[in-house]
Amino acid sequence: MLKKLFTAAATLVASGCFAHAEMPEQINFGIISTESSSALESSFGPFLEDMQDFLGVPVKPFFATDYAGVIEGMRFGKVDVAWYGNKAAIVAVDRAGGEVFAQTIKDDGSRGYHSLLIANVDSPLNSLEDVLTCDKTLTFGNGDPNSTSGFAIPGYYVWALNNQTPEDCFDRVVSSNHEGNALAVATGKVDVATNNTESIYARLAKSNPEAAAQIKEIWRSPLIPSDPVVWRGDLSDEAKQKIYYFFMQYGRFGDLEKVKEERTVLSNLSDGWGPFLASSNAQLLDVRQIEAFKARLKAEKSGDEAGVKAAEEELARLDEMAAIIGRSGY
Repeated sequence: MLKKLFTAAATLVASGCFAHAEMPEQINFGIISTESSSALESSFGPFLEDMQDFLGVPVKPFFATDYAGVIEGMRFGKVDVAWYGNKAAIVAVDRAGGEVFAQTIKDDGSRGYHSLLIANVDSPLNSLEDVLTCDKTLTFGNGDPNSTSGFAIPGYYVWALNNQTPEDCFDRVVSSNHEGNALAVATGKVDVATNNTESIYARLAKSNPEAAAQIKEIWRSPLIPSDPVVWRGDLSDEAKQKIYYFFMQYGRFGDLEKVKEERTVLSNLSDGWGPFLASSNAQLLDVRQIEAFKARLKAEKSGDEAGVKAAEEELARLDEMAAIIGRSGY
C-alpha cells in the first residue's frame, strides 16, 4: 500500500498536474513569535526552502514582534500562509480572511499540548492554589493576548473559572512570548508566568538547558489541539491546491531518502513536528467555546445583561456546530 502511495504521488508531480497553477509571484510565510526571530528563521529555513522548490516561486519568512503583527500581515495581503496558535487563528479567520487547511502534529504522533504556569525551582509556589492566594506580593508574566497557551487557556482555566484576574492577584503584570517568560522565571525577574509544554520541554530544553533546569511546572491545562496552518482565503484555487498538496505529501510521499530528510526537517520545527494533517476552521471550535465562556463569565461579573445574552447565543451556536462536526472540531 505504501509503495502505491509513493507511486501515485510521483505520478502526480511528474504529470505536471500543478504546472499551470496561478501562484503569487512570492509566498510570504508567517511565523508567530514564540521565540527569537533568529532561532525561528534557523529552524524554519530548510522547510521553507523545500516549499519554494516545490511551488516554483520564492517563499520568504515573515516575522513580527507579536502575534498580532502576523495576523495584520495576512489581513493586508503581506502574509499568504502562516503558522498560528488556535487563538491567533480565530482572529486571522474572523478579521483577516484566513482559512485553516492543515494541522501540525508532534513527531510522536500526538495531536495536542498543554498550557502551563511555571515558577523558579527555588520558589515556594508549587500549585495553582498557591498562586490563587492573590496577596499581590508577586509578579506575573502573562502571554501574548493572541496566544492560545500563553493567554486564552490560562485566562479561562486559571482566572475566569476562579473569578479572578491577574491584576487581582499580582503586584505587577508584564507580557512576553514563551521564550521571554521562561527566561524571566529562570532568572527570577518574575515569580510566575504562563508557558506551554512545547516551549519548555522541547525548545528550551534543547536551546538553553541551563535555563530550563531553573524552571518548574506548577499547573497544567487540559489538552489543547495542535496548532493550525492558515492560508489567505483569496488565494486562487489552483494555488491552494498546490500548497495543500505540498503540505500533505511532505514527509510522507517519495523515496525513502526523501521521506527521511523531510522528517528530519519537520522534527526541528517548533517542538518537533511530524507530517501535517488535513484540517479546517472547525478545528477552532474548542477554543471558540472557551472564549465564549470567558465572555459570559466576564459579563455576569460586571452585570452586563446584553453581554451575557450575546455570549449565550454564541455558545448555543457553537454547541450546534459541535453536535454536527464533533467537539474536537475535526
